[in-house]
Amino acid sequence: MSVRLVAIGGSIGASGRPSRTETALRRSAAAAVAAGAEAEFFVGEQLRLPLYDPSSAVRDLRAQQLLEAVRRADAVLIASPAYHGAVSGLVKNALDYFEDLREDSRPYLEQRVVGCIGVGSGPQGPAAALRSLRDIVHALRGWPTPLGVVVGAAPTDLSGGPDDRTAAQLDAMGTELTDFARIRTAARPLLG
Repeated sequence: MSVRLVAIGGSIGASGRPSRTETALRRSAAAAVAAGAEAEFFVGEQLRLPLYDPSSAVRDLRAQQLLEAVRRADAVLIASPAYHGAVSGLVKNALDYFEDLREDSRPYLEQRVVGCIGVGSGPQGPAAALRSLRDIVHALRGWPTPLGVVVGAAPTDLSGGPDDRTAAQLDAMGTELTDFARIRTAARPLLG
């Protein structure tokens, strides 16, 4: 059984070059794909959405595509750079759009497994971003994977590949995400 994965994150950086956050997201998603997931990405410029306005019924095409992908998803992978002790505005605004899922049969992130990645220059910022992501996922009724990953300052440049320990954690979370989503999807008929 294939797992439908939506991968969200990154930042708007240099043209043609993925950010460290997007690199980490893609690394973990690749492990999920290797474990049997099908991944759909919403990264960088794709996340440049209008500021979420709950009073407006009109949605940008990119926001509509994101919401439809999440509706179909069994699992979600979210990576955010650390900005001032929390997630970036770009990622937070995308997650705010999930409010439009409140009336769905599976509202918000209910019945979806969610992997979270915090990225930054040192240990404090990315750990805070990870903690913020996990809090947001809980508020949206999602199930964060037991393993969350902090990508801090590494001796190697992430564009060439994370250090071995970080790479192993990103790979493990991608596999864990797919495995848990498969279990959760199989249990869905039993749970109603």
